[in-house]
Formats: sequence, C-alpha cells, structure tokens
Amino acid sequence: MKNSVLIICVLGILSLNAQNFQGKAFYKTKRTINISMDSTQVSSEQQQLLNEMLKKQMEKDFELTFDKEQSIYKEQESLGGIQRGGIQIIMAGGADILYRNTKEKRYVNQNELFGKPFLIKDKIKKREWKLVNETKKIGGYTCYKATSTREVKKFQSISKNGEKQEEKNPELKTITITAWYTPQIPVAHGPSEYWGLPGLILEVNDGSQVMVCNKIIINPKEKLLIKEPASGKKVTQKQYDEILKKKMKEMEKMNRQNRKKGDGNSIEIKIGG
Repeated sequence: MKNSVLIICVLGILSLNAQNFQGKAFYKTKRTINISMDSTQVSSEQQQLLNEMLKKQMEKDFELTFDKEQSIYKEQESLGGIQRGGIQIIMAGGADILYRNTKEKRYVNQNELFGKPFLIKDKIKKREWKLVNETKKIGGYTCYKATSTREVKKFQSISKNGEKQEEKNPELKTITITAWYTPQIPVAHGPSEYWGLPGLILEVNDGSQVMVCNKIIINPKEKLLIKEPASGKKVTQKQYDEILKKKMKEMEKMNRQNRKKGDGNSIEIKIGG
C-alpha cells in the first residue's frame, strides 16, 4: 500500500513539473546570398558596399520562449531596409512575432508590412523529418541529426537605372534542410518555421540560412509569459502572400518613377522570404 502511495506521489510530481516546464533559447542567424551583377554597370566599390550591407542585414539575433505546447519566436533587434551609396536593400516576409501551438497545430504570425500591422492565422504544415543516427554536441547538449527536403523558387530581382530584371518563371529547386535537436529538452519547438522533432531544435541549416542556439535558460525563477499576439488585420497565409506580392509591385513601380526623376544611378535589391 505504501509503495502504491509513493508511486502515485512521484507521478503527480512529474506531471506537475511537465506542466510548469518553461525555457528560453537564443539563436544567431546568418543568411548567405549570391548576387552577380554586370561589372560594366556596377563599380567594384559598389559591389563591395553591397556585400557589406548584405552581410550586416543577414546577421540577426532571435529568442524562442517556450513551454511544453506553446512557443514565441521573435527578433531581439530588428533592422529594416537599409540604404547607402545609392544602394537600397528591402527585406520582405520577416516575422515580428511568431506564436506556435504544437498541441492545436496552429500558428499566429504578427507582422508589419509597409507600416500596416497584420495578424496571420493558419494551420501548421507538417514537415516530414528523417531521423539520422548521428550526434554532436551543441553547448553541452547531445544533439541528433534530422533532415528534410522542400521545393523553393528563386525570388530575387535587381533593378538598375529603372530597368527591371526578373525571371517570369523562377526555377524550382529541391533543398535539403539539416536540423540538430536534443532530447534532453523534450519539446517539439525550434527556431522560425522549424518544429516537430523529439527535442528542442538547436541548429538548422537550409543551405542559405544557418540558425544556431548559443544560450538556453530552463525553468527560470520568474515565470515566462507566452501570450498569443492579437494586433493587426486578420488574414490567412495565402491572403498575406498575395498582399505582399501586390505591395512589392507597387513599390517597384514607384521606385522606377523616382529614379527617372533622379540621377539614375541607384540600385535596388529586393529579397523575399
């Protein structure tokens, strides 16, 4: 009888710990983009400046706050589009706050597009992961490898002197995503859009972007607040993508008109997620 009572008490404690389990993970992200430009139109100084601007724009810090079922992923310090030396870089499609509920299989993305707030609500798309019998250490945690694939299209345009160069039928290619997760932190969360593994994802490499966790806090003294974002116009992901596409076309048209009035030496680079 005493043994039965002891087992029940232990199970109760474990259940309570699971309910109260919280944590925060910090990630550094780097994205690489290869852009080739006509040397007869762009000077070596402009090319060097462009590379420096891209490198700075693509290195960011994010934080992931989570419990067993929910997570909030957001950028620590957001940098918008930057402009120097007649070169303008416009980033599109980045999430301000990404809330995910793995139990209910849904997400909410609070985003701002050209000054207007949007609230994207949709179902989580299940990603097929292949678990690999390979391990490595990340910050003292034993991590296991997992891979997945997806098809993406190249979405990149460069404008020079008001002349737009863009592929009407972007090439589709299959990319391999490599993730490293640790069962030592038993949650299905991860950075950005990545989730669904039997442990917290600490590193992701999709071929163009690398996200690496550099700090983890488990069960801090002060309870972490995971609040679903609620500000902005409610839309589905498909509706938001259509709005983004339309706004980008409007901005391209406006930029071309402005360049015709100016000196004609500006370069615009648009990068969409």
